[in-house]
Amino acid sequence: MKFDLIIRNAQILDGSGEPAVSADIAIHAGKIAAIGSLATDSSLATLDASGLVLAPGFIDVHTHDDLQVIRAPEMLPKISQGITTVIVGNCGISASPVSLKGNLPDPMNLLGTVDDFKFADFASYKAAVNKTQPAVNVAALIGHTALRNNHMDKLDRTASADEIEMMRVQLRDSLKDGALGLSSGLAYASAFSATTDEIKSLAQVLNEFGAVYTTHLRTEFDEILAALDEAFETGEAAKAPVIVSHLKCAGAGNWGRSGEVLQKIERAAGHHPVGCDCYPYSASSSTLDLQQVTSDFDIIITWSDPHPEQGGKKLAEIAAEWQVSLLDAAKKLQPAGAVYHGMSEQDVQKILAHPLTMVGSDGLPVDPLPHPRLWGAFPRVLGHYSRDLKLFSLPEAVRKMTRMSADRFGLDDRGRIAIDAAADLVLFDPQQVKDSATFSQPQQLAEGIHSVWVNGVLSYQNKKMTGQRAGKFLERQRDLRIGFY
Repeated sequence: MKFDLIIRNAQILDGSGEPAVSADIAIHAGKIAAIGSLATDSSLATLDASGLVLAPGFIDVHTHDDLQVIRAPEMLPKISQGITTVIVGNCGISASPVSLKGNLPDPMNLLGTVDDFKFADFASYKAAVNKTQPAVNVAALIGHTALRNNHMDKLDRTASADEIEMMRVQLRDSLKDGALGLSSGLAYASAFSATTDEIKSLAQVLNEFGAVYTTHLRTEFDEILAALDEAFETGEAAKAPVIVSHLKCAGAGNWGRSGEVLQKIERAAGHHPVGCDCYPYSASSSTLDLQQVTSDFDIIITWSDPHPEQGGKKLAEIAAEWQVSLLDAAKKLQPAGAVYHGMSEQDVQKILAHPLTMVGSDGLPVDPLPHPRLWGAFPRVLGHYSRDLKLFSLPEAVRKMTRMSADRFGLDDRGRIAIDAAADLVLFDPQQVKDSATFSQPQQLAEGIHSVWVNGVLSYQNKKMTGQRAGKFLERQRDLRIGFY
């Protein structure tokens, strides 16, 4: 057979966490067709990867790219990091199924504007992704807040039995069409009034499909252990695997608690499929939340509808300029976005290094001054945390971005270098790879990412898009309770 491409002399990390193996790899018809010594084999194209590492394309398990993959399908912030698959619909907010009655409830405005929400059912969203063919693959969760928006007149209360049943029907239909599972964002005002029983009732639908439950906890501050208990209780009642989104110990009063938080997750994982994701920064980013306004750490305003001129300034500076309190300044700025420097670096490192932790960016693509994680999360793990700080080995860093993520979300032909696996691949220089994005200049391409293939198509090379996009929608492929670990 004449292959489409042979990549020669690569140091191959297959995603398992095992050390690199020097070999050639052949791609044919979008899949990995051969691995080994292929010196006598012929192909339409060849690439010498001497001195470079070839890994499975990275899977960004925590994104808010739901509408961005359609609006800006080149997906430069992601593919430039070596990301070949994004999982959307996190934190209870998803682009589908959504039927708006008026304004967008916070935090659904993180995804786009009212006019962007065109997908009343999941099947139409899936079709739109495939029609657009973004540069990366897309897999999707269904947001609890999105479902509440569809069936409730007010979101600051618990749902009635009838409303819950309508949400269950819509969730079931979406899961039939290939959604990965249900996500919640219980910390946000639009979902905070939902009782644990409301979440459990929805999560029980997951068991019919072997789907997953992911959650932005009800709180990541002082009561985080109780919030974890609620998440585990929900997953166990539904017999659904649980993934804790962007695990952190938020707020100055919470710094240093990562050990007990991780112990709690370990104990839960001893009898039920439980995991978490984490982004490699000690600052978070979301809408401006009045409950998080504090003088304990810096809060940077990234955007403000009524006062766009204040973007990029510290909330404390704005309050001093206006001669008002922090809280009054925050109220005057809303609706707005913010970066909160509210975590301990030591906690971030402990959580990131834990064997149960995957990597996710949690970037906000419509933010005019985005958190640098949107452009830099994955190279930062490879460069800063693995190579420079030696927090974990390079094979383990790659595992956290590939095989573990694919297994947990049932993407069986992704996240691995193996015969017949999809040819989603990233070639990088292990000595040069690093993030360039900063808080002041966040829209910066990473260094050291040589080439990225999606479904066998070279889509990014030497800091440039090739003009070819080959992403597609990825449906849930199996019962996610199997092989979670």
